[in-house]
Amino acid sequence: MTVAGSKMWSLMGLGATVGATFAARKALTTTWKVATGKQPPQNPAHPDVSLAEAVAWATVSGVAVGLARMFASRKAADYYRRSTGHLPPNLDDVEV
Repeated sequence: MTVAGSKMWSLMGLGATVGATFAARKALTTTWKVATGKQPPQNPAHPDVSLAEAVAWATVSGVAVGLARMFASRKAADYYRRSTGHLPPNLDDVEV
């Protein structure tokens, strides 16, 4: 593995996860507005946000963002493998 390859993977992974996080948050905010008729809480820890709403937002947003990042990382790793012939540095020694 070259340093250039490692840096390329770092940039690809970062770009994929940032993009996926942004897209998931945007889609989730829109879905929340349609489902509830109001904006999602900006800060679920604020005492004026109901506990039920805070828990719902934290759960849904955590799952959505986590899944989006995982799928984006998998796609980026697959693209990297197809481009270089091997897995990225942090995945090449992982047993499945």
